[in-house]
Amino acid sequence: MINRIFQLTAPRMISVKYEDLSFADRVIVRPEFMAVCHADQRYYQGQRDARVLRQKLPMALIHECCGRVVYSPDARFSVGQPVVMIPNTPTRPEDCIYENYREGSYFLSSGHDGFMRELVAIAPDRVLGCEGIDPMTAAITEFFSVGVHAAGRFDRVAHERRGAIGIWGDGSLAFVVANVLRARYPKSRLFIIGRQPRKLAQFSFVDDTFRAGDLPADLRVDHAFECCGGDGSTAAIEEIIGHIRPQGTLMLMGVSENQVPVTTRMVLEKGLTMVGCSRSGRADFEAAIELMRAERTQRRLRTILSPEEPVRSIGDIHRVFESDRSTPFKTVFGWEV
Repeated sequence: MINRIFQLTAPRMISVKYEDLSFADRVIVRPEFMAVCHADQRYYQGQRDARVLRQKLPMALIHECCGRVVYSPDARFSVGQPVVMIPNTPTRPEDCIYENYREGSYFLSSGHDGFMRELVAIAPDRVLGCEGIDPMTAAITEFFSVGVHAAGRFDRVAHERRGAIGIWGDGSLAFVVANVLRARYPKSRLFIIGRQPRKLAQFSFVDDTFRAGDLPADLRVDHAFECCGGDGSTAAIEEIIGHIRPQGTLMLMGVSENQVPVTTRMVLEKGLTMVGCSRSGRADFEAAIELMRAERTQRRLRTILSPEEPVRSIGDIHRVFESDRSTPFKTVFGWEV
């Protein structure tokens, strides 16, 4: 069976690749809804180093996706079943290392074709049913699972004093992390520190919000999550180190293309733990789906979704990526190629 793959061949250039689709030991999924990630956008706009682009392209973009099963050799799945797909693909078992950090693991839409395909042939262990979640929200399951993964690592590393947790950032990642922490630690006070009042207003379920760079001098948090990335990482990390209590845990989640200086003297003086946290694995997807089945969680997540008209052509792909540049949180769209 001939399949179409919509690949980014150079910044802002999409072409169709045709391949013979293999059914052997694979679940065949027709994508239905997708969401744009900052990583996809950086590839599309050519905002990665030229050497990186040469290594990664051509490839199909998008790693946030839900769809329906077209064919399955595995009895766990039935034709027509709504599913989400896991882009992280480990190549060997390793008990003490999470699958998203193992050497040899690869990630779809990062050097390997993502989900912008007519059909996706994928290993059964990379597929999970998502019944009970509306499709547009299910499209961001991968993104939500990143927050679940961070919360899981935090739970294993951080000390038990969790009265106040600060989240630096007011974008989609901060919103997802705040939702996960609210569900896991209902007795903890959650503080959001950001720069844009319009975005901060979305965090109605936390205990308080503050403007970055203008925090109360006596504000203290037991632990912190850095969800800024980019040019905002440096200021956020510096501010966190100033307001976190001794032996706090700092979860680093924001991606920056540039080197970020850290005041190691204060890290040592306070005995802080800094944890790098990225992507997710199957266990995180399973936990994410359970949390997302709650109607309250879905209602909150829908407030950060900006639906686009369905994609039916290459021109529509360009439209979605250009529109996403002015979207405050997450762009989602139907995939109808």
